[in-house]
Amino acid sequence: MKNFKNCIAFLVLMIVILSNIQSQELSKQPIRLAIVGMTHDHISFLFGRKNKTDFNLVGIYEPDRELALRLAKTYKFSTNLIYSDLSKMLDLVKPEAAVAFGSIYDHMMMVEECAPRGIHMMVEKPLATNVGHAIRMQTLAQKYHVHLLTDFETSWYPTTAKSFQLVNDSNYIGTVKKVVIHDGHQGPKEIGVSKEFFAWLTDPVQNGGGALIDFGCYGGNLMTYLMQGQEPVSVTAVTRHFKPDVYPEVDDEATIIVTYPNAQCIIQASWNWPFGRKDMEIYGDSGYIITINNNSMRLRNRKNEAEKSMLITAKDIKVYEDPFSYFSDIIKGKISMTKYDLYSLENNVLVVKILEAARESAATGKTVQFNKY
Repeated sequence: MKNFKNCIAFLVLMIVILSNIQSQELSKQPIRLAIVGMTHDHISFLFGRKNKTDFNLVGIYEPDRELALRLAKTYKFSTNLIYSDLSKMLDLVKPEAAVAFGSIYDHMMMVEECAPRGIHMMVEKPLATNVGHAIRMQTLAQKYHVHLLTDFETSWYPTTAKSFQLVNDSNYIGTVKKVVIHDGHQGPKEIGVSKEFFAWLTDPVQNGGGALIDFGCYGGNLMTYLMQGQEPVSVTAVTRHFKPDVYPEVDDEATIIVTYPNAQCIIQASWNWPFGRKDMEIYGDSGYIITINNNSMRLRNRKNEAEKSMLITAKDIKVYEDPFSYFSDIIKGKISMTKYDLYSLENNVLVVKILEAARESAATGKTVQFNKY
């Protein structure tokens, strides 16, 4: 009997060892990836990745054949990957993951097709153009147990990671009281985006708005993380139309005030800056942190009479500077997200609610109470 029990124990041990070996081998295999839409110019980030083996591109959905062929020539991928029917593509190539590079409005279509097939997804910011879409997408992702991430450039910044560390871990500035976030550039036309990108980026349905949506979402995302998912009390927004001849259908300037029980966030989103910027100022009751760009920041607290400058890189603090590597590691279970992480579904549903409240406030000229959302 003793020998029998020893044999059973040995077999169980071998099964565990073999299972672990198999899991390790599977984690090294590239993830089968599909692209859904190619009109977003940020697709260059994906094709610009060099010497990466975490994904294997197996299919591309893009109904604009001319665009797809032009990009195939530019980025040297096979035209055999291109499909004009999303459902057909997904069923034929059977991807494990998909990334969206079409209009924000089309994110909903991707989730409706991919989630029931068990395909993990990452979309470019923001998650959705409206709250109805965001809630529906969240419901589908949860029902089918798939990841649905939203990618923001500021999520890659070492200065963003360092700011959060100083606020949350070392309590460098005390309790957050006011945050001012600036995002934007000279304007889509002024910086020379592609005609396909420009067409939907300046469409009130396909993008949900202009600068308010395009760059207001950054502030909502960062503040939601800083406040650890706390919902605002109210949202007040003012939009302007400084260049109606260039952007006749959408705003090109937006100021959003997001009020919390004990803090305030001012989001300045613009297609009128003299140059591109993505920076923020975080003020607490004992100090402040100012990020200048992805690597430079300034800070001061009551213990330091003089402001000091810091240069932060990914060598100094843990941060993924490649969102696709982050996506891969999430899918493979190498890392996990907390509930209101920058990429998380919970964070980005709340971002869409803030944007919808801001859009309503700007349209009505009134402060919107957030509990209606």
